[in-house]
Amino acid sequence: MLCEAEARSTLADPVPMAYLSVDAQGSGEVSLDDITISSSARAVEVCSMEPAEDPKTERSQMSKIGLTSPSAPACSVWTTQQDGEVKLRMDEEGVGGEAPKTVHELFQEAVSKYGDYYALAFKKNGQWVKLTYKMYYDRCWKAAKSFLKLGLERFHGVCILGFNSPEWFIADIGAIFAGGLAVGIYTTNSPEACHYVAENCSANILVVENHTQLQKILQVEHKLPHLKAIIQYGEELKEKRPNLYSWREFLDLGEDVPDSQLREIVESQKPNQCCTLIYTSGTTGQPKGVMLSHDNLTWTPIAAGRSLMLMEATEKQELVVSYLPLSHVAAQMMDIWLSITFGGQVFFAQPDALKGTLVDTLREVRPTAFLGVPRVWEKIEEKMKSIGAKSSTLRRKVASWAKGVGLQTNLKWMNGCSEVPMNFRLARHLVYRKVRRAIGLDRCTRCFTGAAPISRETLEFFLSLNIPVFELYGMSESSGPHTVSIPQAFRLTSCGKEMAGCRTLIHKPDADGIGEICFAGRHIFMGYLNMEEKTKEAIDKDGWLHSGDLGKCDKDGFIYITGRIKELIITAGGENVPPVPIEDAVKEACPIISNAMLVGDKAKFLAMLLTLKCTVNTESGEPGDDLTAEAIEYCQKLGSKATKVSEIISSKDKAVYAAIQAAVTAVNKRAVSNAQKIQKWVVLEKDFSVGGGELGPTMKLKRPAVAQKYKELIDEERTAAVMWCGRKPPPAQHSVSLGSLQRIQRVLQK
Repeated sequence: MLCEAEARSTLADPVPMAYLSVDAQGSGEVSLDDITISSSARAVEVCSMEPAEDPKTERSQMSKIGLTSPSAPACSVWTTQQDGEVKLRMDEEGVGGEAPKTVHELFQEAVSKYGDYYALAFKKNGQWVKLTYKMYYDRCWKAAKSFLKLGLERFHGVCILGFNSPEWFIADIGAIFAGGLAVGIYTTNSPEACHYVAENCSANILVVENHTQLQKILQVEHKLPHLKAIIQYGEELKEKRPNLYSWREFLDLGEDVPDSQLREIVESQKPNQCCTLIYTSGTTGQPKGVMLSHDNLTWTPIAAGRSLMLMEATEKQELVVSYLPLSHVAAQMMDIWLSITFGGQVFFAQPDALKGTLVDTLREVRPTAFLGVPRVWEKIEEKMKSIGAKSSTLRRKVASWAKGVGLQTNLKWMNGCSEVPMNFRLARHLVYRKVRRAIGLDRCTRCFTGAAPISRETLEFFLSLNIPVFELYGMSESSGPHTVSIPQAFRLTSCGKEMAGCRTLIHKPDADGIGEICFAGRHIFMGYLNMEEKTKEAIDKDGWLHSGDLGKCDKDGFIYITGRIKELIITAGGENVPPVPIEDAVKEACPIISNAMLVGDKAKFLAMLLTLKCTVNTESGEPGDDLTAEAIEYCQKLGSKATKVSEIISSKDKAVYAAIQAAVTAVNKRAVSNAQKIQKWVVLEKDFSVGGGELGPTMKLKRPAVAQKYKELIDEERTAAVMWCGRKPPPAQHSVSLGSLQRIQRVLQK
């Protein structure tokens, strides 16, 4: 960890010109994913190589790693051209000094080490069907030849639109083998959003899961000049059209393509060339195409795997469940690249995993590692609480005792104590093991969360059940992870420490040590496709990637995220307010609240939009009107008989509204200034959802979208003469008896 002054001074040290990642004028800039700096935080040689006796051999080595190229020399650490090349920054030793390799070379190594181990497992007619690493590789090779047969051009896109499956993996890797760019598209994208991505990456081929996704593409097909074919993999074709193929037809297409033709393309690929595009979710403006190189995809899993202490299959095979959207970098890194690197076995969940069947798959697979975005952990928590609420009084008392023991013991372990108390052993036997088995995590030694902020309440809930959830932190522009937490080194609410071979800088820290988090390493991306200005904005002249996240680093190297620069609310009085801590505090203080969003940019005061915990339609993912069992129990404790969201809102339920106001008041008491106090709040009729546009594919809050959707309501409440808030007495219809307030206070204290 470097302070800003140290970092700039060290990076400015003289380095041999041939090996600099940033040119002498400082004009070379990287985008968020592809820089690496040595252990002394200085740009060093691209690769540590013994001098070659034969100059031709040396030139060959240099060309291989991208230092030289007869046609397009890589003269910068960034590029925005899809066929561009970048310089790789490497450390002199350690993880950062690993020899660069292409995706094909990585897969070849995996086959040589894990060839007969199972790689992929999927359900067919209710039974698991498995592919070994040899079979997996062979199918990727076959798909690559078929892509060539269809006319895939170098550095043109192969877009994949569908739920996780072996076909998704095979199409992705096959596209890379064939010299194309693998591009995932979110299944929730509209036809227009699909068109933007496909056109932006000059897609030659589109791979879709089913007839529904096919219809999206057919609507925009006429606007895709580079498109040559569409392939459907999840179900049989319902119609015959020119250049539309079933998955089986597609795989057979390349039979007459000679292996030598594909081998020539594979051998011409370099680690410093682009092979994958990750499109950001586009919460502001159009999505940006994050260009990831072969080196990004082959080095990052090595660094992450070693930092996480993952085991190779030859020692003990890791088992993971694939269910998060593969168009997101977190799922790709976890499911595809980490698994290939360490020989893990991937089990594919059902398409309705996020609508209720995920736990069934977890119980069946019993993974050794599991990654869940915060909303997944919250849903599991809510389900467990609702089941617990129906238990007998004795069971609830035992569970409450065990959770108290579990939380205190784990917090002591987190701070270095190794003692295992007798009551913890008893609680483990009576409660923890049964809970883990019930949710399929009894073999899981690494439960991870990332992609969005998670509340302390949720982390403590699982910690109390002896299920520590370890936070990871990174972004698409860093090929996924930058910091990791592990059992031997984690802190509640910290996203861990930087991975080996990665560097972190807290830029312009304030008096509390909080500044913008910047990082560098070989995981930093190549640039944004065709967006030079955006790329330059991402990387400063000294080569640091600016994340846009605010955070700090403690004396032990643990990094804490405190907010996001672009999410900062700047009030009319010029006060900078980070919304996330305030939102989390309100949700923690009032358990019936599902989502909270602070608003008040350029306004005289802060207001908050709130939603209540409700049931969700398992088919559509649409939030319903019925309260969850946990929310109903909470209402009953308050003295309310409400069972639906609409009942609470229509009657402005006195008990519930008083509880929310009590929570807001409690949070306001801890505010650092009057400007950071919530002056008004309103409960919305529907919870936030992906379908509603308020949440992104990984359940991250899309603030601009919410602000736009509820603009009229926000403006109305800002100008309302009277609203029940912290500084004004509630109107007559919200009057609450002293007995009710005392009861609410007791519930909140519990």
